[in-house]
Amino acid sequence: MSSTSAAQTKDRADTNWFLAIGQGLSQIFFQSNIWTALLILAAFVVADWRMAVLVLLGAAAGTVTGRLMGAPRDNVVSGLQGFCGALVGAATFSIVGGQAAAYPIAIVGGIITAPVTWLVVWLFTKTALKVYSLPSTTAPFCIVATGILLTTVPLHVSAAPEQTADSVWLGFLRSLLTNVSQVVLIDNVWAGALILLGLFVASWKVGIAAVLGSVVGSLCALALGETLTETANGLAGYSGVLTAIALSVTFLKSSSLSWILAVIGTIVTALVTLFMHRLDVATYTWPYILTTWVFLIIAHYIPAAKRT
Repeated sequence: MSSTSAAQTKDRADTNWFLAIGQGLSQIFFQSNIWTALLILAAFVVADWRMAVLVLLGAAAGTVTGRLMGAPRDNVVSGLQGFCGALVGAATFSIVGGQAAAYPIAIVGGIITAPVTWLVVWLFTKTALKVYSLPSTTAPFCIVATGILLTTVPLHVSAAPEQTADSVWLGFLRSLLTNVSQVVLIDNVWAGALILLGLFVASWKVGIAAVLGSVVGSLCALALGETLTETANGLAGYSGVLTAIALSVTFLKSSSLSWILAVIGTIVTALVTLFMHRLDVATYTWPYILTTWVFLIIAHYIPAAKRT
């Protein structure tokens, strides 16, 4: 065995797979924190233990495949190779439920996120777009989940009946937590509360940004005429949660400007969400992704907007 191969083998052996797979869950919200990850895992268990299993399988498959494809150990351990696989596991449950076929689908889907991530990263680092330093973020998840949605039609399960709110006020209050939980395809206020707690554990700024994105997202949804049911169940505001965190404290250094951009970006995200709902296409986190990419390109030309 060559010295290079031996070094790579040792490097893989030294990888803390517990942290790598666990923090793949927290990286859904841009955090590398095992306690946040455990609270997110608890949220999945609250929703359905089978969903939690599929999420872990997807995260593990993406993490291991990413490492085998040469992702640096620090990148792997911080969870950056597993979060798209984790989301694919969640999407698999939302599409085909907990039937036996869901488990190999989640594993294969998680594996596929690794090369798809590599392709998106290549696009943003080897082409003219490299000047903007755009993140691949959850785009690989959206691509793979859409593929699963389109290729497993005979296995699709009916969605559970949506809960409705008695009033706009109660619907709005419920949405503040379901916006958070719907980021990971869960419609449950307790799951949302657990995830939000995890975000505050990671950083109070991240927690505040999530609340901000949820509030602004829901207000925009109601103002734009989204149905009360969609708003109350978090389907109209979850992408705004990610946009707010991404622009306020993740991809831009926290400043007055970054928080202003986060608010504006969340409003734009609501418009993109409404547009995609009208098209009746698989939305997933595309509204957040597209808005964040555009705002990061804009921020590139604003001297006061500093990238992290």
